[in-house]
Amino acid sequence: MENILSEQEVQQLRAETRGTTKTIHFNNAGSSLHPDVVVNTVIDYLYEEAQNGGYETEYTYREELENTYSLIARLINARKDEIAIVENASIGWWLAFNGIDFKPGDEIITCEMEYVTNLIGLLHAQKTMGVEFKVIPNDEHGNFQLKAFEDAIGPKTKLIAVTHIPSTAGSMIPVEEIGRIARKHNILYLLDACQSVGHVPLDVQAIGCDMLAVTGRKYLRAPRGTGFLYVRKEIQDKLKLFFMDGFTTQWVTETDFKPRDDARRFEVYEKSRALTLGLGKAVEYALNIGVGRTWQRVQHLAGLLRSKLKEVNGITVHDFGDQLCGIVTFSVEGLDAAAVKNKLAEKHINVSVGKAVSTLIYMNKNHLSNIVRASVHYYNTEEEIGVLCGALEEILRVSV
Repeated sequence: MENILSEQEVQQLRAETRGTTKTIHFNNAGSSLHPDVVVNTVIDYLYEEAQNGGYETEYTYREELENTYSLIARLINARKDEIAIVENASIGWWLAFNGIDFKPGDEIITCEMEYVTNLIGLLHAQKTMGVEFKVIPNDEHGNFQLKAFEDAIGPKTKLIAVTHIPSTAGSMIPVEEIGRIARKHNILYLLDACQSVGHVPLDVQAIGCDMLAVTGRKYLRAPRGTGFLYVRKEIQDKLKLFFMDGFTTQWVTETDFKPRDDARRFEVYEKSRALTLGLGKAVEYALNIGVGRTWQRVQHLAGLLRSKLKEVNGITVHDFGDQLCGIVTFSVEGLDAAAVKNKLAEKHINVSVGKAVSTLIYMNKNHLSNIVRASVHYYNTEEEIGVLCGALEEILRVSV
């Protein structure tokens, strides 16, 4: 096991993140504070574009831009030709999901924690293609039911589509165990890792997924408008393409064309090169620290926050299950989540509101309309957790 980050290292990482001097940021599941080097990489590239021209600057940085694919592949233990750079996880998920050749009567298995965009995709497939989907509920302890999942697999099961870490809960599902079952039954496996990459160590070989959709702005600390899609080499030819340009093809004649032979067939040519470089720099930053090390710290801080919140009379923590992550969700008695968020913002503390629509099946099942979401990252501190809990106690005193 890798060593947990030392306090000296944490202070150095905070010094490399100018935002930590301005605010206490517990909205990392929404969008993390960028390391200064990521910000500078994007800005410097834009300045060069302004001075030298867009295509000319791209040529100057061609090796660094290309290396972004290699860095991403290293981060998730994939091959470089299995990576496509896209704007966000939702785009990646839709490209993968809608690339599957569904037929009427095909079945999809999902989980109760599925994100709203993915649920819309499942409902759309049901409405337009006659596809059915089954939801595997968590058990009374908040854990994904692997036996119920395997029992739900039948001859018409075409896809397993699940979200690793949900938007409005601190639980996680056992993605490697799901992958073993998917491989056993030879079923396509699409994993939404929007909240996972940069948060927990991920290895697509160990997980066994065929497709993985990722957003950069969350725990990876990359710029907004960045993300990537992993598509296992062996299934790339099995997915339909919805948008094609000269970049996505190997060759074009007046009568035919052939898609390129890597995952970049799912991209489009025109995208921000500055943001692509920023994404690569964020991945490199995470690799240099070690996601295994930062994951240990995130678990420690999240556990500390949950325990301290449970000590506050009037606060209910909603996270449960055997595998918990850096997302901490709770309610404050007598106050709407948005009101709590706004009162904390006045004290320069950032949290988020988790709405029912984000993870509709889970929230409806647990009769939750909204929750406060405080998501910790490795650059947060125990002192900041103390400030948050103190602020919440004060809010409760004033509201009584």
